[in-house]
Amino acid sequence: MFRRLFGKQDEKTEDEVKLEQSLQKTRSGILGRISTIFQENEITDELWDELEETLIAGDVGMSVTMELVEKTRRRVEQENIKATHDAYVILKQEMVKLLASDEPLHIDEPRILTVVLVVGVNGSGKTTNIGKMAHWYKNRGRKVVLGAADTFRAAAIDQLKVWGERAGVDVIAHEPGADPGAVIYDAIRASQESRKADLLLVDTAGRLQTKFNLMKELEKIKAVASKQVHRAPHEVLLVLDGSTGQNAISQVKSFRESAGVTGIILTKLDGTAKGGAILSIKRELGVPVRFVGTGEKIDDFALFDPVAFVEGLLAE
Repeated sequence: MFRRLFGKQDEKTEDEVKLEQSLQKTRSGILGRISTIFQENEITDELWDELEETLIAGDVGMSVTMELVEKTRRRVEQENIKATHDAYVILKQEMVKLLASDEPLHIDEPRILTVVLVVGVNGSGKTTNIGKMAHWYKNRGRKVVLGAADTFRAAAIDQLKVWGERAGVDVIAHEPGADPGAVIYDAIRASQESRKADLLLVDTAGRLQTKFNLMKELEKIKAVASKQVHRAPHEVLLVLDGSTGQNAISQVKSFRESAGVTGIILTKLDGTAKGGAILSIKRELGVPVRFVGTGEKIDDFALFDPVAFVEGLLAE
């Protein structure tokens, strides 16, 4: 994982390049100043104070900032680091450790059918990123079906059908107002039988303001899925707008409680200077980022890589 942070110049993957490029705006903002802090010739108390101020201003959050600075400073002292460039590398390594997850992505595990629920507030890019994700996995040899279980809004069903056409995958949908449990039941049956799919991505209602109804609806969807497919849903992914900054923490908490979120699809990084907030989300809530929306096109979607993210965030 630390390959390039230890100076090893392995060739970057397409996903890593996309991720680093998507962070251009974040990098040109406050967090981009961090590299200049470590251009000083000496490691001083003033350097650590300035780093702390910059991280907080960059939306990293107070508690995570204090932890990062303390761990970096302690390692610099223990390893008798004298060069500021080497101290900068240690900071990056500590950020990568914070973002990394030991939990495997269950979508990639071999099984007859993998069921993934995708949740998120309206306007976060939920349906768009389901389409991108379908395209991403189809290009990697998976047979994908989409389930339109956000039956509350007719626009959501129509939008998912449009993205299904773009990605070249089938969409299982009912009429607006239909029972979401019935939609996922039919989507699973179609995936197993007529479509012979191995990956079902389910769009769910994004009504965070009616949290009780959302929770009951998701409980029903999960119950139907678990009866049809062993241990389903295998992942519950929250689509999170990267531009919401520290406000994203309360959103993740709400969906983790109501939907049992297992991972995050981070969107709109290309248009925000608040990319530092994701460090707080991972540290405080323990929910890892799994994918990143890197732009507006259908192939602007990438697997999250902590090293690529940190390098993109703090590129010199």
